[in-house]
Amino acid sequence: MRKNSLISLGLIFFFVLQTMAGQLPRNINDTVIRFKILSYNLRFGELASLEQLAQFIKEQNPDIVALQEVDCNTYREQAPKQNNKDFATELGFRTGMIPAYGKTIPYKGGYYGIAILSKYPLAMVERIYLPKTENGKEQRAVLVANIEYREGKYITFASTHLDYTNTEERQVQVKKLNEILLSKPYPVIVAGDFNAKPEALEINQGMHDWLLASDLNPTIPANAPKSTIDYIFCYPKQHWKKIEATTYNNITLSDHLPISASIELEP
Repeated sequence: MRKNSLISLGLIFFFVLQTMAGQLPRNINDTVIRFKILSYNLRFGELASLEQLAQFIKEQNPDIVALQEVDCNTYREQAPKQNNKDFATELGFRTGMIPAYGKTIPYKGGYYGIAILSKYPLAMVERIYLPKTENGKEQRAVLVANIEYREGKYITFASTHLDYTNTEERQVQVKKLNEILLSKPYPVIVAGDFNAKPEALEINQGMHDWLLASDLNPTIPANAPKSTIDYIFCYPKQHWKKIEATTYNNITLSDHLPISASIELEP
C-alpha cells in the first residue's frame, strides 16, 4: 500500500510540474476548460523590438493573443528597426504560437492591421471590415478565427481595433461586431483596443450582453495610465466564468498596457 501511495504522489507531482512547464494541457477535466487570453496594442513596434515583445508574450504563457497596430512590411520613419518586418509571422515564430494576420489599411509600402496568436490550431480565419462612415478616420476590421482547442471542439476568437475619432463611429462598429460574432455557433471571445471608456455607449450598452473578462484598470498611456480602452469580452455570459484579470502596469513596450484574463468555458 505504501509503495502504491508513493507512486500516486509521484504521478501527481509530475503532472503538476509538467502543467506548470506548459507541457500538458491546462485542463484534464473534460467538462471545463480554462483559457488565458492576452490583448496588446503594439503601437507598430515603435517603442520596443519584436524580440522584446515576443519575450513578454512568451513569459505570460497565454493560450490566445489579440494584437492591434500590427505592421507587415512597412517603412516607418519613427520605427526604422521594424522596417520590412512581418510582425505576426515573426512573433508567432518567436513565441512558438500559430499566427494569423488581418490587414486593415495599406500603409508605408506594406500593411497595418490586427493579428491573432494561438497555441491551438486555427480551423478558419476571416478578416471582416467594420463600417466606415464619413466621420471615420480610417478603415477598421475584426479578425475572426475558429480555434480547435480539442479534437472537434471549437471556440470563436476575435481581435479588433475600433475607430479613435468619435463615439458615433464606434457605436456603428460595435453594432456590426455583435451582428458578426453573436451569430457564430461556438462560444466567442473578442479582445482588443475599443478606443472607448467603460461609460461610453458603445461599451456600456453595445457590449451589455457580453461578460467583461478583463478588469477596468486604465490601459493608456502606459507610462501614466488614465483611461481604460482595452477589453476582453466573452459570449454567451452563462458559458463563461471569469477567474482572474490582469493589467500589466509598468510594461512600457507600447503606449498601451497589455491586459489578460483567465476564463473558464463551462458546459
